[in-house]
Amino acid sequence: MTTKIKATNMELTDAISDYVNKKIESINKFVSFGEEVIIYVEVGKTTNHHKQGDYYKAEFEVILDGEKFFTDSEKSDLYKAIDDAKDEIIKRIKNSKSKKNTLYKRGATSVKKMIKGISKRNPFTSK
Repeated sequence: MTTKIKATNMELTDAISDYVNKKIESINKFVSFGEEVIIYVEVGKTTNHHKQGDYYKAEFEVILDGEKFFTDSEKSDLYKAIDDAKDEIIKRIKNSKSKKNTLYKRGATSVKKMIKGISKRNPFTSK
């Protein structure tokens, strides 16, 4: 697993870096053993914003075996933005994995029916 953390328009302190690394560890729970994972995290203060006060932005980009997942969050508190972005990226990874499993199960069921002779449908041509 490769991780890169970048700060924009602010200084990357040890506290922020540790907090982001702790949140990244929760992403590892949803990654299978042996999968190549690259995680890019960008945190920063947005400028020229139409809202009053400081607003912080957290962006997560996860590349999981060639498949890219991206999310960003903008909040008035940096830690809330990091939490929100982490939750969204986990949701997207889970959704993608469940879609793959569903397609795999549907294909396997179709092949099983074809072998048993219940269905004359060819799963490779969808007819």
